[in-house]
Amino acid sequence: MTIEDYENVYALWKQIKGFAMRSVDDSKEGVERFLKRNPTTSVVAIENEKVVGAILCGHDGRRGCLYHVCVHPDYRLKGIGKEMVVFAMKRLQEEGINKVSLIAFTENDIGNAFWNKIGWTQRKDLNYYDFVLNTNNIVAFNK
Repeated sequence: MTIEDYENVYALWKQIKGFAMRSVDDSKEGVERFLKRNPTTSVVAIENEKVVGAILCGHDGRRGCLYHVCVHPDYRLKGIGKEMVVFAMKRLQEEGINKVSLIAFTENDIGNAFWNKIGWTQRKDLNYYDFVLNTNNIVAFNK
């Protein structure tokens, strides 16, 4: 993924029911900042010259993280999601990253079934906490 993919990726995000986007982090500037820090690990899936899947993937030097993993509903169950995850994880391994995490909303039944099916483990031994530093970074869910 490059910043040139942004408009098509953003359009994909807008089509995913229940998808959450942040006004600052998911703006073109926010995604560009992310991609500059992580230039090789994010990925888009293209079918018939159309972006049908995307993953923002990065790391902090210690742990990788997958963000905004999505496949257009018309293209699901064709292996696209798994192929993108494998791509991102190989790039992380090449950069010396040994562990990858992600967050899936508890009500995201499709996503949670996908992660379980491809061998990810749901952690039950920790709590996830947030602290908002920028209150202008508003979260909006697609309906």
